[in-house]
Amino acid sequence: MNLAKSIDLLLLLIAIQFLSCNHSFPPKPEGYARIDYPEKAYRLLTEEHYQFEIPVYSSVEPDSSPRAQPGWINLVIPALNAKIHLSYKQVNGNLDEYITDSRTLVYKHTVKAEGIEETPFIERDRKRYGMVYDLKGNVASAVQFFVTDSTTNFLRGSLYFNCVPNRDSLSPVIDFLREDIIHMIETTKWKN
Repeated sequence: MNLAKSIDLLLLLIAIQFLSCNHSFPPKPEGYARIDYPEKAYRLLTEEHYQFEIPVYSSVEPDSSPRAQPGWINLVIPALNAKIHLSYKQVNGNLDEYITDSRTLVYKHTVKAEGIEETPFIERDRKRYGMVYDLKGNVASAVQFFVTDSTTNFLRGSLYFNCVPNRDSLSPVIDFLREDIIHMIETTKWKN
């Protein structure tokens, strides 16, 4: 009997110790994956009406959406899970309409956007005029832009990611790709 009491006492002590060690620890905060940025380098993209330099780490695919028109393309950046949608239109006295449409598409994001910054650019000697829109907050498209020669050509672009938008985690990637967008705009040349 002495052995049975000892075993019962030992089991009781183990149970008490087990129950007294029931600490609850707060969950670890969610982490973000490390991003390895590709080295900045560019190559020339030539389309029917325009040309500019695009990142070497991007590939070009035709826009396959149902509303796509000839000359609409996507720059796919698989390393950063991103796409830059580009749409080209010829201007025939309707530049104001295209600019208004671009602005309307940007400001449709005001439901989610915490702010929208507009940065105009004008290069008269190179016939490049346009606007870059930086949308703050958890929006579907963080950077949108257009560039035109104001008489014949109009090119519009939007940056999208293939994930749920989270500005906190995407902000460094947005900044990285914004530099590429600015480079594209600065190297745009019209072919007519």
